[in-house]
Amino acid sequence: MTLTRRDFGRNVLAGITASTLIGAGCDSGSTGAPDAGSGGSGGDGGNACTLYPEQTAGPFYLDLDLLRRDISEGKPGAPLSLIVQVQAEDCSPLRDLAVDVWHCDAEGVYSGFPNQLGGLDTSGETFLRGTQVTDADGIAQFESIYPGWYPGRTTHIHFRVHASSRAEATSQLYFPESVTEEIYLGSPYDARGQKDTPNALDGIAIANPAPLAMVTSNASTGYVARILVTVA
Repeated sequence: MTLTRRDFGRNVLAGITASTLIGAGCDSGSTGAPDAGSGGSGGDGGNACTLYPEQTAGPFYLDLDLLRRDISEGKPGAPLSLIVQVQAEDCSPLRDLAVDVWHCDAEGVYSGFPNQLGGLDTSGETFLRGTQVTDADGIAQFESIYPGWYPGRTTHIHFRVHASSRAEATSQLYFPESVTEEIYLGSPYDARGQKDTPNALDGIAIANPAPLAMVTSNASTGYVARILVTVA
């Protein structure tokens, strides 16, 4: 039987509220800004004093309630391990919180919806979507591929933290421009070329600037992206 987020137990989540996401550290005295193109494999993953604001879930969220670490479903692309660490306002890790992630494939297509790029209908499909529950260190980890792009948006991944059965916080994470440019030079991304919208010109990203993910690479295993958020 497939384990679901609801099966995990809503009682574990009861009593915790969520309204704001804050970057790593507990000092919220300054805000981050999207990377304009430099910084190597940088990104800070959410530095101290960097607010991590809530952002729109967009039109393609699905409550699949599916607990799984590997969300790739065989989709082609650069392997990406995504590590989301959730902490409280006192910087203590929060365990047993459900974290949803969802993003497009290398061709800019989301699963589960009609009228995707090229007129594709992906209704009923679940690729690049899933949920994990945070461990004792507040970490939820996913195995996926580096997302592609679609017109008008920079490269991004959506995520939602379920802090209780009634409270949740939603945002998006972004990548250093140099990393994205490097990855898009390779297959299968090169078939579409570089994205048309940089971080600094993405209307959603610049409206509520968020810290960039910290990205490292390994020639044999692919890329690792880390982000640290505080649920307030």
